[in-house]
Amino acid sequence: MALKTTTFECENGGERLDVFLAANLPGLTRSAAQKLIEAGRVTLGGFPLRKNHRTSTGEVFTALQDEPAESAASPQDLPLVVVYEDSDLVVVNKPRGMVVHPAPGHPDGTLVNALLHHCGGSLSGIGGVKRPGIVHRIDKDTSGLVIAAKNDKAHLALAAQLSARTLTREYDAVVRGVLKKDSGIIDAPIGRHPTDRKRQAVTEKNSRPAVTYYEVASRYTGYTHVHCRLETGRTHQIRVHMAYIGHPVVGDAIYGRKKPELGLSSQCLHASMLCFLHPSTNEEIVLTSDLPEYFTKVLTVLEKRSV
Repeated sequence: MALKTTTFECENGGERLDVFLAANLPGLTRSAAQKLIEAGRVTLGGFPLRKNHRTSTGEVFTALQDEPAESAASPQDLPLVVVYEDSDLVVVNKPRGMVVHPAPGHPDGTLVNALLHHCGGSLSGIGGVKRPGIVHRIDKDTSGLVIAAKNDKAHLALAAQLSARTLTREYDAVVRGVLKKDSGIIDAPIGRHPTDRKRQAVTEKNSRPAVTYYEVASRYTGYTHVHCRLETGRTHQIRVHMAYIGHPVVGDAIYGRKKPELGLSSQCLHASMLCFLHPSTNEEIVLTSDLPEYFTKVLTVLEKRSV
């Protein structure tokens, strides 16, 4: 079994080591943390520690964990809206509520399961057995365009475009509040939230550069419909950035208002455009996706309120 090494710094000391580990290593219970410590797999400066060790601010710990082997995703005959397809790639219009690939709590029923059935197993292996073909991801409750590669050559070429920031991704969103400027750039680094590991945040610590361009599509009473273009692709980037400037995405209970609004149960965010160079022909491919029904219903409600 493979081993995974994690190094992390204690920002606020005073906790027992097992309690600290359970809070800072995703999916690790306190009892599992104790077993890890007892096995000598948690060290400080190269020396194993005891579970009753009291942490101090600034200490840097190293944990060695077993990396569980991934189980391969299985093909499933699920509804799939294909926007574009050839021998190298497939672009689909993912519905809101569908997870892109298997993950804890979502072992099946994902976009990957549907793609495996649709493509007959002909997806690139670069993403591993749980993420075959997946070049980029969008959140479970974000709808819209996702591209998958059918072979490794196409996957590498598309991934290179993502890295070079030449694969264009545009989104539509409805955000709270009325944006004053018609367009703008949000250039703020994103990393894991310092206290909530399930969230991301604008932070200078352990972060990566993140740039989002936005343009106002329509203004309503208390809300704005915006187009967003990603220069980078950080986790939850648009949701984090719009909340950072005081205009969280409507329906986003993690970064915005906790209570449902405008009849939404999740964020009003749709991946509406992809532009890339075909990995074999070098032809520019531009694909668009109409706003889904849940999104247009929100706009209809806002139009009536603004009359």
